[in-house]
Amino acid sequence: MAKEYVEQRDGNYYVAGTRISLDSIVHAFRRGESPEAICQNFELLRLEEVYGAIAHYLANQADIDAYLIRQDEKWAEGKRNAEPQPANLRDRLMRAREETQTTRQS
Repeated sequence: MAKEYVEQRDGNYYVAGTRISLDSIVHAFRRGESPEAICQNFELLRLEEVYGAIAHYLANQADIDAYLIRQDEKWAEGKRNAEPQPANLRDRLMRAREETQTTRQS
């Protein structure tokens, strides 16, 4: 019986039994990262799982490529529709962090 390395949940693909998206593995593979390097970047994965995810991608490349295009379109639409963050948000967060650290040191 063949082992399944990729599963689909809620319309997205994941390395089976994990929260690591197939998208992440495929993008790294397309950038030319070796399975060993991908495994080092995702410490929760075993090398076998990385190879299995890549094999799944290669066996279903047209479908997965179409899925990745849809994912990119969703991400771009979400970014376009997102509320802009206040210009001074970073400064306010840094001040709050400094105040918290000063309070803890007192």
